[in-house]
Amino acid sequence: MRVANNCVVSIHYRLTNDQGELIDSSEGREPLVYLHGAGNIISGLEEALTGREPGERFAVTIPPEEAYGEVDPDLIRTVPREIFEGVEEILPGMQFQAQGPDGWVQRVTVKAVDGDQVTIDANHPLAGQVLHFAISVEAVREASPEEIEHGHVH
Repeated sequence: MRVANNCVVSIHYRLTNDQGELIDSSEGREPLVYLHGAGNIISGLEEALTGREPGERFAVTIPPEEAYGEVDPDLIRTVPREIFEGVEEILPGMQFQAQGPDGWVQRVTVKAVDGDQVTIDANHPLAGQVLHFAISVEAVREASPEEIEHGHVH
């Protein structure tokens, strides 16, 4: 069976950046299992998997616009340290969950601390990066009606 919409797909992957540094891998773990066509993975990778069959191995490079988008400067802000109630030490690289004005919860990363001012970035950590995947298609099956209805694998 070939990868198509409403198929459950299992893949092993290795993800690196432009410098060849390992970002993530399924090595030593269970394969990633997702519902194809439901937007559960980045669009560029989903497109590259369409039509593939179990046993296929391939490499693909995904530009930012087909992954996590470009860095949005509007998502980088400097805020007062006092909003981090109960946190004694704030260091660059730390991540927090923040609730936006619309009620959505998002993850922010501390970029800099300057006295009582903290610069945070709400962009996805991989925004603006070209992603390089090495993929092995492990299995493809038809999704159940319940999986299709819910938009994810059970």
